[in-house]
Amino acid sequence: MNILGINGSHRAGKSTATLLKEALASAQAHGANVEMVELAQLDVNYCIGCNACLRSSTCALHDDMDGLYLKMRNADGIVFASPNYFANVSARMKCFIDRTRPFHMVENQLKGKVAGVVISSGLGNCGGEAAAGVLKEFCATHEMIVVNPRPAGPVRAADVLGTQARGFTDEGMVEYRKSAAFDPVALEYARQLGSDMVELIKRLS
Repeated sequence: MNILGINGSHRAGKSTATLLKEALASAQAHGANVEMVELAQLDVNYCIGCNACLRSSTCALHDDMDGLYLKMRNADGIVFASPNYFANVSARMKCFIDRTRPFHMVENQLKGKVAGVVISSGLGNCGGEAAAGVLKEFCATHEMIVVNPRPAGPVRAADVLGTQARGFTDEGMVEYRKSAAFDPVALEYARQLGSDMVELIKRLS
């Protein structure tokens, strides 16, 4: 069983990567082979709208996306991660999304694969949920099966959404954590995401 993590942050190894690693570590602990890819460390060019993928399930451009196409084809599950930028995914993640058109325009080559979503954000209720929705809609377009993690106990979140804000003072000022990766709820939900993805892949196999 192979689970791939794709981090769309411009800052490799930081908050978004930490949350993604937590999900992958949990999946690995439950028996999956895992790998994480930092888009910031790859040469992935913009989709140029040439529409070659309307006729063939391949891209006319050739860069590091070639290797990523192969990794995605070989994965049973994929976790997509991005920071929240203006209630959306990062430009780097959007570039990646556009370059997955060859997986969709002729046939949905990712159909039936299990997917997960990880978001980091500065504040809660400030666009992180919208960014998660963008990734979930992207997965739905590819007919992937999105896992919404639900740890036991009271419901505290709907997504793996780490926020840097810890709370607010009586005066309404934001109290920040050092990193969104220190959000305890997001870390718990990330671990649940990893284990839930493994469980679902096993059920589907």
